[in-house]
Amino acid sequence: MPARLRFGVLSTAAIGVRKVIPALQASDRCEVVAIASRDEARARAAAERLHLPHAFGSYEEALASDAIDAVYIPLPNHLHVDWSIRALEAGKHVLCEKPIGLDATEAQRLVAAADAHPHLRAMEAFMYRFHPQWRTAARWVHEGAIGELRSVHAHFAYRNLDPDDVRNRADIGGGGLLDIGCYDVSLSRFLYEREPERVAATLERDPTFGTDRLVSALLDFGGGATATLTCATQLEPFQRVHAFGAGGTVEIETPFNAPPAGAVRIRRMRDHDVLERRFVDVDQYALMGDAFAAAVLEDRPVPTPLADAVANMRVLDAIRESAERGVWVEIGG
Repeated sequence: MPARLRFGVLSTAAIGVRKVIPALQASDRCEVVAIASRDEARARAAAERLHLPHAFGSYEEALASDAIDAVYIPLPNHLHVDWSIRALEAGKHVLCEKPIGLDATEAQRLVAAADAHPHLRAMEAFMYRFHPQWRTAARWVHEGAIGELRSVHAHFAYRNLDPDDVRNRADIGGGGLLDIGCYDVSLSRFLYEREPERVAATLERDPTFGTDRLVSALLDFGGGATATLTCATQLEPFQRVHAFGAGGTVEIETPFNAPPAGAVRIRRMRDHDVLERRFVDVDQYALMGDAFAAAVLEDRPVPTPLADAVANMRVLDAIRESAERGVWVEIGG
């Protein structure tokens, strides 16, 4: 294998062209060589703007190209699993945007496909886990710096009323829970290092879009330990995470959309002592790309296996079921 992993990008979605492609281009072990769209003119325009050598007028054409080792997939949610499977079948490694699918059953299809191609790597693109602020926060929690973890609070909200935005289309997997609530669930599981046992939730839908626009949930991790989350698509933009232990607290100010330039900070508070850590000019997408590329180039497991993606989807499924039925829902394994 070459020293750098050659990526092709399926779609000209904003997350790809504005954030992920520039990050991969600036990373140490990745190279973006192609972009594909169902509109060839759009693909060519994006390739020219991003200085990519190849542009394809279909995803199939990109998957058939020998110039590509791996694909990054920022397609709408309902296409994640199908195109990830097609990419594996074409012999490409897969880095797919979150959520990995629409539900756990669909995500399990991708696991089966990946198992059938053990020489290839596939990973869900939860970039936040690669930022050093999260590495530090998790280390504080896991090493007992705030005592036994007892509660996690996560809030993630933005305001988006555009009817043409894919996040506001219920028929293709839009809505707040899959778009941003997946982060809230993921981080709670990441900090606790285990799965919740049951969940209770409420969900409000937009009367026009039919998407979930406000979701709140309580996750029971057993032994009295809990996590609460709220995600919203029509509230004032805001994000924050607090982890509460028996002997202290960790606060993450910008837990998800940490900017690649400038500083972010986290705090650990114990009694009256406050320890602050600042992280400057860190691109979490570049770090994620390099970690994925290292797994491919060095023939070792990806840092976040697909089993984790399926486990996250099981919790999201349980949240939706609880909100619909109005009862606690046990989370199956």
